[in-house]
Amino acid sequence: MAADQATGPRRAYRSPRREQQAAETRSMVASAAARLFGERGWAATGMREVARAAGVSVETVYASFRSKGDLLLAALDLAVVGDAAPVPLDRRPEFAALGSGTKRQRAQATARLVTDINQRTAGVVLALREGAASDADLAERRLQREQQRRINVEQGATLVAGRAVTAEEVDGLWALVAVEIYQMLTELRGWSPQQYEHWLADVIERLLPGPDGTREGPA
Repeated sequence: MAADQATGPRRAYRSPRREQQAAETRSMVASAAARLFGERGWAATGMREVARAAGVSVETVYASFRSKGDLLLAALDLAVVGDAAPVPLDRRPEFAALGSGTKRQRAQATARLVTDINQRTAGVVLALREGAASDADLAERRLQREQQRRINVEQGATLVAGRAVTAEEVDGLWALVAVEIYQMLTELRGWSPQQYEHWLADVIERLLPGPDGTREGPA
């Protein structure tokens, strides 16, 4: 009996502490990558520079991310939500807030969320666009991300309007909240993030009338 037990399948060993350390290292590397990609762009940011900034070896970076493209997308994911918690944007309290309060309060909550995201992701999004211009796989993944962003915009617009929204409304809002618009206004026109946020809240309120067709939706 003992011999049978000795030759049976061995249970895989899992170390919660080791898994936690690996997750922390991955987060640290992604955070360093987000900063470097945002400051330097795609071409000027290498895995070695990211490793140096994160205080780990290049081998450690590759152990967490198979390629530079994987690292860039992970960095963008982290920048979108602002932390390493494994909770998608549409399940976070700040997203749920888009459906609470008056129509004006919902528009303001949306503008605040979008402004925060655009501030964190502007440089990384530009790096993704740069990389996608010469990398077919990255270009496809960028397209997939934009499709997912539109889905998130539709979810948010439905919360703000308190009704089903039209495809045209979603397309308009999807374009309006794009980081490129944020950059045009803040970098080229010199708007402050606060000015952008206030403007965006006004436009969202006009773009998404409530169920009765008025600006003021249900409380």
